[in-house]
Amino acid sequence: MEFFDLLVQLLTNTKDTLEQIMQEYRTWTYLILFIIIFAETGFVVTPFLPGDSMLFAVGALVAGEGTGLNIWFMLIILIIAAITGNTLNYQLGKYFGIKVFKENNKILKLKYYHQSHEYFEKHGAKAIVFSRFLPIIRTIAPFVAGAARMSFGKFSFYNVVGGIVWIASLLFAGYLLGKIPFVEKNFEILVLIIAVGTFLPVIYGALKSLFSKKPIEKQIEEEIKED
Repeated sequence: MEFFDLLVQLLTNTKDTLEQIMQEYRTWTYLILFIIIFAETGFVVTPFLPGDSMLFAVGALVAGEGTGLNIWFMLIILIIAAITGNTLNYQLGKYFGIKVFKENNKILKLKYYHQSHEYFEKHGAKAIVFSRFLPIIRTIAPFVAGAARMSFGKFSFYNVVGGIVWIASLLFAGYLLGKIPFVEKNFEILVLIIAVGTFLPVIYGALKSLFSKKPIEKQIEEEIKED
């Protein structure tokens, strides 16, 4: 099974694909899931990788006791993947971010960078934690934090908190609920609800930004002034 095909199948048929992975790869499943979570959080160009629904499904399948996988080891492995992934993304944003902002650039003006820097200093903590539960946003947030030169110490603290809460909540939600007959019978529907539910805030934010009459830099300036 090629890795790309694996990802497509995880997005379209989460439970059955995970079952296949666990049966075929056994203990290598830890590494495969580590890579997926690390890549989703570590590279700004891979926000399409499965996250929330996959974590819930992993917890539910491990609860079935037929996989030979340990929920506590899985928890540790995936938390490490989430934290180190975000850290890499932050460093990439820090290294490349400022270079795309130029004084004479009509779109990525240097003043936007300075405004973003101040915005993340004031609001970055909650952005790093809550972005964990928002597809696409969780991939972009650490990059922007790095580009805006958010304090690495501050970023690291909330990166760890957010990573632990994100992985533990969804993994154990699946683990504890996975054995309930109703959940087992309606598993695919529940996974779909989780996927759609986590995307709704992203869609709302995109539509709000699209139809907003205020330029983005004006919104940032006003939010900074309010504080």
